[in-house]
Formats: sequence, C-alpha cells, structure tokens
Amino acid sequence: MKVDVRKLDKKNNQCESIESNGREIYFWPSPSEHIMQLRDYVRGGGYKKCRRNITLDIAAEADKHNLNWMQRAALLTERMCQAEIAVIEPGDNIVFSRTITEVPLLFSIDQWESIKKENVFHELGPISNICADWQMVLESGLLERKRTALKSLKIFTGNLEKEIFLNSAVSAIDAVLELTQRYADAALAQGRHDLVQVLGRVPAHKPRTFQEALQFLRICHSVLWMSSHYHVGLGRFDQYMWPYLKHDLESNIISVQGAVDILAEFFISLNKDSDLYPGIQQGDNGQSLMLGGVKRDGSCGINPLTTLVLQVAKDLCLIDPKINLRINRDTDPDLLYFACELTRKGLGFPQYSNDDIVIPSLVASGYDCGDARDYSVAACWEFIIPGKGMEVVNVGAVSMPEAVNNALTEGAKQDYTFNQIQEKVVSNIADQVNKIANRMNDLTLPPAPYYSVLMTDALEAGKDISQGAKYNNFGIHGACVSDAADALAAVKKHVFDIKDISLAELKKAIDLNYESYDNIRNKLLNESPKIGNNDDAADQHMVFLFNAFAKACEKYSDNGRGGRFRPGTGSAMYFVWLANQQKLGATADGRKSGDYFGTNLAPALSTVSGGPMSVLQSFSKVPYERINNGGPITMELAESVFDKSDSLKKVAMLIKIFTQLGCQQLQLNTLNEATLQAAQKDPVRYRNLIVRVWGWSGYFCELGDEYQRQIIQRVKYNV
Repeated sequence: MKVDVRKLDKKNNQCESIESNGREIYFWPSPSEHIMQLRDYVRGGGYKKCRRNITLDIAAEADKHNLNWMQRAALLTERMCQAEIAVIEPGDNIVFSRTITEVPLLFSIDQWESIKKENVFHELGPISNICADWQMVLESGLLERKRTALKSLKIFTGNLEKEIFLNSAVSAIDAVLELTQRYADAALAQGRHDLVQVLGRVPAHKPRTFQEALQFLRICHSVLWMSSHYHVGLGRFDQYMWPYLKHDLESNIISVQGAVDILAEFFISLNKDSDLYPGIQQGDNGQSLMLGGVKRDGSCGINPLTTLVLQVAKDLCLIDPKINLRINRDTDPDLLYFACELTRKGLGFPQYSNDDIVIPSLVASGYDCGDARDYSVAACWEFIIPGKGMEVVNVGAVSMPEAVNNALTEGAKQDYTFNQIQEKVVSNIADQVNKIANRMNDLTLPPAPYYSVLMTDALEAGKDISQGAKYNNFGIHGACVSDAADALAAVKKHVFDIKDISLAELKKAIDLNYESYDNIRNKLLNESPKIGNNDDAADQHMVFLFNAFAKACEKYSDNGRGGRFRPGTGSAMYFVWLANQQKLGATADGRKSGDYFGTNLAPALSTVSGGPMSVLQSFSKVPYERINNGGPITMELAESVFDKSDSLKKVAMLIKIFTQLGCQQLQLNTLNEATLQAAQKDPVRYRNLIVRVWGWSGYFCELGDEYQRQIIQRVKYNV
C-alpha cells in the first residue's frame, strides 16, 4: 500500500508530503513547551490539591433500599460521579481529574467477608483486565447506548433479571452524562466556550473531532476506575482514533502541532489518577494500548497515528500509557527504528507482539479469524479481544521450578531414572494446573452494569458482562521456566550422563542450600547447559516443560464459564513471589534459596548468554501454537548499546529477527547498574527513572525493595 509520509513544514505549520518506500511512516514535531510544563506539573503532583477525603457509604444506602448486587454496582457509579467536583485548570483542553480518592465497598465489611466465604473471587473481586469496545462506544455515543438499553427493556419485559440489569445500565449512563454536564457548567463559568462545545457533544453523542474523541475516552475510561474496575485497557488506539484525526487534518480543523499537543495532553491526563489505581506495585495499573498490526480483513493497520503515539510517548517520558506494538515479518524497518527511540530513552516499551505467531495460535484456540486479527493485550501481555472477551487472564501460575524440585525429591527417594523424573515433572505440572482449575471452576464475577455499556452486544442481549461474553477463557502463567529447564539439563548431564554427581548428593546439596557443596554448585551453575545459548541440551527441556503445561491445560475443555484454560509464558510478579517461598528452597540449576528467578522468558539471572541472537533462538523453540496466553522474551540492554550511531538500526534489526525466528512477544529494557544503585541512595534525584518491571513500566524509586533488587540483578547479566 502506497501512502505519503508526512513531516512538519515548520514555516507554514502544515504537513509536507514526501515518499519513503511506499510505507506508512509519519514523522511529527515534539509537544509544545506549555505541554511539557503541564507534564512536569502533573508529575510533580500539582493536581492533587483538589483531592478530598470523602467516604461514601454505599453499603448502608443499598441496605436501606434493599438493593441487590447489580443495583449496588450501578449505585456506586452514580454516587461516585455525583461526588466529583469539576476541576478545570487554566489551559486545560482535556478535562477530568479524580477528586474522590477512595472507591467505597458495595457491602459492609462483615457482609463482604460472609460473601467471600460462599464464593470464589479473582484478585480484589471486581471485573478487571479486560478491554471495552471503544470503537463501538465512540461510534455510538452514550445516548445511543441508552436508547439501545431502553429498546432491550421493551423486548425483555417480564424478565426481572434482564430488567434490573438494563435499568442499572441506564442509571450508570445517566450518571456519566450528569457528571459531564457539571464539567460543561464549570467551563461556561470560566468562559471556556471551546470546552463547553466539546463537553456539550461528548460523551453523549458520537465525537466529530479528534479532541472530542479524546475527551470522550478520558471521561468514560475514568468512570470505569471510579466504578471499582481496574487494569482498564485502551485497546487498539490507533485503529479507532485515526479516523477522527484524519478528518481533522484533511479538513484543516487541527494543525499538525495541535494534533501532537492534544494527544500529549490526553496521555498526561492518564497519569493524573494512576496513583489511586490498585496493583501489585505502583505503576502496575494496566493502562495499556495497542498499536499497529493487521485489520480485521488482514490488511495493514499501521497509520499516521501509530507513529504519533510513539513520538508523543517518547517525548513525554511518562509510564502511562504503556505502549504495545503489533508487528510481523513484513513490518517496515523504519517503524521499528522509530520504536527503538523509546527503548533508547529507557521507557521499557513498546512491547512487541508478532502477528505471524499470535493470530494463528488464537484461531487454533477457537477464536474467529476476524476477532483474532483484532486482538489487543490486557494489562501486561495476555491476548484479549476488545469488547468480546470476558477473559480472566491471570488466575494463577504453575511454578516450573517447584515441579522439577518435587520430582527430584521423589526421585532421590525412589532412585528414579531420568525418564521417571520427567514423568514425575509432568505429573506435578498437571497437579498444579488441576488445583488452579478446581479453585476457579466456580469463579464469581460481580455485576458490572457500567462496564457492560461499553462491551459488544451486552445491552442488546440484556446480559451483564459478568455472565460472560463471546470469549470466556482463563489464563495461567508458566512461571520461571528457564531455571526449571536449566535444572533438568544439569541433572541430565551430571547425574545421568557423565555421572559426576549422584542424585542423593544433589538432593542433599539442595536441602543444605549448597552450604559446603560449592563444587557441586559450580558444576550446576558453570558446567551445565543453559537456556539462552541456543543449546538444545537445555532448550529441549524448556520445550518439554511447556508441552507438559499445554497438555495439562488442554485437559480442561470447559473452565466453568464455557471457556478454556490458556497456558502462557509470562511470570508476572511470580519471579519474586515464588523465589520468596521458603518451601521451594534452592534449585538444581545452582540457584540458592531466596535468589530471584528471571522475568518471563529470559535466561536465569546467573546465566551468561551467548548474546541476544542466542536468546531469541532459544525461545523461538517454544511451542507457541499451544502456549498462547502471552509472555514476552525479556532482554536487558546496557545503555552502552546505544553509544554508536548505528545502534538504533541494530536494535531494530534484532526486533526484525525476533519476528523472522517465529517468536511471540518481546520487551526490551535499557538499564545502567550504576544509575540504579544511585537511585536507591537518592530517590528524589532519580524520581523520574523508568524501568520495565514485568509486563509494565514504572518509576524505579516507587518500587518495593525486592523488585528494585531483582532489576539490579537482571542488569548484571544484560545482553
């Protein structure tokens, strides 16, 4: 497809067309000075002065009126919207800032404890980590969604459950529109007639301009958090937002610089409330968006907004939104070069997903082809379909090291052969999956009437999203596979091949955490095959572990909600959690008890790999057609990688090779050990230092000590 490449003609502030390889690569100016000042103001917490410590007693009000769970959820949205005060600061063009810091419970503490005894919940309970059908909502407007709900009320008259849901959805819509009206009134009081016009249009109606679309999204997205949902993603942002920007540019409604600035202000607004969002660590908030990839018809989806998002994210250097980029073997190297600018800045994103691998894998798992082509990611990396997925992508993790350790313990007692050890590993993995599956079989998802307004066909069917959607799969992480595979490789070599360590000796050394067994530990650490060196002697065990994991998940054709269990290659926070489990102890790869595991698909922290190519070659062997809950190859690059003039091209070529080798996902982190250590000593000076933690980027100095230490250990063995 031949498309003009555009760059700014600074003299006339217009787009000048040039041609470059017939590809859709666009270059944009940097945000204006006042935008950068706004960024610094927000990063410094200036907006927090408007916050109020107000506690809403939703539970008491709901009890008084004998409301059911669905009605309580709608009441929460209504009261949270009503309690907000309209905050418009001078120069704001995208408005809305949270002033109420606490989202109240729907039930009293005693009621909630009683409910939890009778139900199984995921994480905090409320629906999270899915993605709305933002394109549908933007193309409709909330009043049209309300009309849809009212139409369905007539169709389902007499069905009390559907009536309660639809009335709750209407109540939530009305609350959002009333909140917007108060913002419009505040804008009028300030003489901001430009904002009055925008807020008078959206989100009630379909936006006409790029600014209106961004304002629409800001309000509707924020209310999801206010309604107790979390890890709320933004989906395929450049696909559903580009038509608005394209119209504005072609109609001269907005200048190129204006487009940059309004998008930058929207991104800045996403960082205003992120400290209020729940997560394992500060920054783990799930504000992810997806760029690029193919469209539902299979054609290229890269457009000018793709590079505009990358440009603005690079210039702002904020942790939100987290950027993901869909690529394939035909992706233009110039786009990869552009994306690598963010890596050089140390942002830890974009995270790359390979359409050539992901889409066929999703189709093989039961997704319609058009939906598979429309995939986005959840908070970290797990694949989801916007609007059509009520998928719970992280219901637990299989500890690969534990599966191996337990097999070695049993093997030492019974004098197992290596094949018997492998059989026991398979059994242990199956047992872990079985425990997760049994625990999740009766999962309760609380009603979500406002979220349902934003989902595909929920109002049309009179069906709350908590009752399911088109796709209802659960995801399980296959955590810390490199250490487990390295352990099997070491056992195979030293215990069963060259026989310089007995199984009994190995078990005793592990039990004593290698105290007085330095010779054995040295053999395991330094004289054994390792993942990350393209060595089949190690890599075959990784493939073995993942195939066992896939088989264990495939046993369950129904997860209790009409979906499957999807195995993945990610570790999430388990690289710290599992390492801290005292029952696990040391492992047969030479790792001592308490030492951290590698993140996602990465060599063990003690491994000196053969370089990035070897790492990619090792992980290209993963059976991704069966392992499709996501989980990126994670590489730590030294800052010195970018010292040379051709460094960006080399890193871009590395990403290109990642697709050509048939890998699934990739994330790159640029780190400097000395800088990280200095940041620990002087967090104020380094408060803006960003690192990739597992599937998200955060401010290093806001992380817990255990995560800081794990990241520093990762950089010691960077590639």
